[in-house]
Amino acid sequence: MRVKIEPSRATGRIVAPTSKSIAHRMLICASLCEGESHISGITECADVIATRECLRALGVKVDIDSRGVYTVRGINIRRAFPRESLFANESGSTLRFLIPLCAMAAAPVTLTGSEKLLSRPLSVYEEIFSKEGLSFVRDDGGITVSGGFHSGEYTVRGDISSQFITGLLFALSLCEGRSIIHLIPPVESRSYIDLTLDAMQLFGIHARFLDQFTIGIESGRYQPREVTVEGDYSASAFLEALNLLGGEVEVLGMNENTKQGDSVYRKIFPKINKGFVTEDISDCPDLAPILFALSAARHGGRFLGTDRLKIKESDRAEAMRSELLKLGAELTVGDNEVTVAGSALHAPTSPICSHNDHRIVMAMATLLTQVGGEIEGAEAVAKSYPDYFSHLRALGIKVIEYDTDK
Repeated sequence: MRVKIEPSRATGRIVAPTSKSIAHRMLICASLCEGESHISGITECADVIATRECLRALGVKVDIDSRGVYTVRGINIRRAFPRESLFANESGSTLRFLIPLCAMAAAPVTLTGSEKLLSRPLSVYEEIFSKEGLSFVRDDGGITVSGGFHSGEYTVRGDISSQFITGLLFALSLCEGRSIIHLIPPVESRSYIDLTLDAMQLFGIHARFLDQFTIGIESGRYQPREVTVEGDYSASAFLEALNLLGGEVEVLGMNENTKQGDSVYRKIFPKINKGFVTEDISDCPDLAPILFALSAARHGGRFLGTDRLKIKESDRAEAMRSELLKLGAELTVGDNEVTVAGSALHAPTSPICSHNDHRIVMAMATLLTQVGGEIEGAEAVAKSYPDYFSHLRALGIKVIEYDTDK
């Protein structure tokens, strides 16, 4: 799909989509309960749908009523005997959260996904599985796991994706006895680990940080709950970014006491608006594209802790460098840092490429509301925010969509 955005000013109030990070976690916790849970407020994006369908393939019953409320009937995963592989599509959270849980099933489980997803690093699990004597087979058919985790002490680097730590937490919570995860500092994306611990606590599992680098997990049973997913700060950042470009947008439905790490944009945006900024974004890498875009449109900035941007849906630093260049902005990619020069932007010299990355599309669309232009592959927003362009239109942005398949 191609979209054309004409220069226009955003005004109005909009309800942000709900957090896909929290939705993943609540769906998995509900699936591990012996009973029926109800989850309200899930925004159905491609990543959340991937988790839902993988859980169904494991034998979890998931129904959705006319109000969008999910009814989830959990299973004993140790008795799960899926008859088909689990397709994670392009969702890194789905794949990494479920790999350790699938190893607990009664029979080997195969997980598949897009070529891009399966190319993303999984060596953390390969090392843990090998050390614990579990089976982790990676081939053209996907990843097949089996063997079952046991309680004990595990040591994991803290500077890896928090998704690996979350997956391990889910598996260890099902083991008899107490388990410990030792994190080798530095610990990045700690806020995402906190989201996992909060979800587990909500569903009756006692797991918490014992100190800065140690997590304790007590054995227990997941208890059915009625819960509501809160608004997504990683999505609302793209809406509130419009205010730095002359807009007047109010985002509704946000939890002001959230533990979502991406809520830090509300502290960073005013700095970008005021002058050149220097920020460490190792704890909020998903904000990188919009921070780079706004810095280019304002006064520039230097961003540290960017090495993990290489292994997202795209190499996000390089993707933003190539697309910002089309608007006359300069972005320099260094060793674990990115520097953006503030620029007088102009309409792009050629269509913006999505790089099949939802956050690249939304970051560049933000700038196109100022200078105008087109984006190829704009359908990538369905991964996290399928209503993004309709929401832009509701705020007064002139957006025209073209179906390039016709």
